[in-house]
Amino acid sequence: MLVLAVHGSTVPAAAATIARLASAIEALSGIRPVVGHLDVQSPSLADVVRAHPCAVVVPLLLGDGYHRRVDIPAVLEGTGCVLTEGLGGEPGIALALYGRLREAERRRGPHTRADAVVVAGAGSSRPGGNAGTEDCAARLAALLAADPDTGPDPVPVVPAYLTSADPTVPRALAALEAAGHRRIAVAAHLLAPGRFTRTLAGLGAWTVSEPLADHPSVARLVLGRYETARGTRAVRAARPAC
Repeated sequence: MLVLAVHGSTVPAAAATIARLASAIEALSGIRPVVGHLDVQSPSLADVVRAHPCAVVVPLLLGDGYHRRVDIPAVLEGTGCVLTEGLGGEPGIALALYGRLREAERRRGPHTRADAVVVAGAGSSRPGGNAGTEDCAARLAALLAADPDTGPDPVPVVPAYLTSADPTVPRALAALEAAGHRRIAVAAHLLAPGRFTRTLAGLGAWTVSEPLADHPSVARLVLGRYETARGTRAVRAARPAC
């Protein structure tokens, strides 16, 4: 069984986004994931793993913060479930963010491009918790630099955060505006709609990209996590006892 561990949200669009991800995973693999929530929504992750012991649990998280290192392992303790790494720091996430950014730019005009980008992550105070956002910003900068449609001038790409870390997204936007940039895009390093996406929409940026969970690259990344975990478990089970 494949279990997707998600935070949960009161925003109906969040559940719809995760459902599209689950459908994409099923279309690629024939496996229908079960979704377990850490908060707000049902079923809870605890209920799901009790019903599906020894499942592979893929956390739909872009940072390596408290949820990945503390909350989810506590829920899985004693269930026999395998917890994979989260999704942050992977090339597939940067590709998804790049695709969403280009979609957001096209909404402003067919040939219009951002002259600066803020990669907006949720933010974590835990050491290493923001590495996924930082890595994604660096990868996005490289993708933009390699794209002839970007234009002749380098596009600054700055990581920033919605909570618990600096710089904040408003500060990053203000700094880029002070440097003379006028078409500043916010690339949402977020998986599903919710409180953070509502905040980004109200900051007055030139354009804001959509969340990432239902991008095809994310479905492929989740399946890769699942297949790696299953393979590792099979190898361990086949080892002779010492």
